[in-house]
Amino acid sequence: MAAKPSTRDRILQASLDLFNTQGERNITTNHIASHLGMSPGNLYYHFRNKPMIVAELFNEFERKMEVFFTLPEAASVTLEDKARYLESLLELLWQFRFLHQGLEYLLEADPALAVRYRQFAQLSLRSTQSIYQAFADAGILRLSPQQAEALSINVWIVLSSWMQFLTTTRGIQSDLDEQLMRRGIYQILVLEEGYVVPAYQEAVRSLCDSLYVPLGDISDGDDAAAPTATNPAAAPE
Repeated sequence: MAAKPSTRDRILQASLDLFNTQGERNITTNHIASHLGMSPGNLYYHFRNKPMIVAELFNEFERKMEVFFTLPEAASVTLEDKARYLESLLELLWQFRFLHQGLEYLLEADPALAVRYRQFAQLSLRSTQSIYQAFADAGILRLSPQQAEALSINVWIVLSSWMQFLTTTRGIQSDLDEQLMRRGIYQILVLEEGYVVPAYQEAVRSLCDSLYVPLGDISDGDDAAAPTATNPAAAPE
């Protein structure tokens, strides 16, 4: 029988769920306490304020990303490792999607978190470069250390801005789903296509195809009812 989650863990899980679905900026500690059916005082016993909750969730995200960046010991990486890396990355990004939905606001609101995030970003860039170099050493990718660095930066740009791209082009936050996150992983994978050695190109293309999700008309949704010059009937009376 699984152990019952502690009150602290329940607060963190509820906060994560609410931040992801409703946006961190829209959720207060009172919302979290009400969601859990506890008094605000009980919540404050474990976390004095919301930034402390955000910081603890970021701690968990960091720990899980560290595992993601850990290369296999005493063995060359394989294409199966690449698929595993991508699936793990997808799961992590979806689980902690609120972090990159309002990243600028989060970092402006908490200078200590901003410092930690910069350190995390630098470590992530170095780790990503090491992973690409490992795939180059394994003969899967053909790229120089300089190209590995440039590719790592481009990957980081996609990773850190994909949630913002989805929220700004698709409208409301609740419109997001995990399939659209898969498309973000696809965007990363196609960045690598020009570096794949011929022997692995077909396999990598199959991996790309498995991750491809059509975005469709990214202007659909709420915008469909907005008044326009060609849709005067939609204008308010």
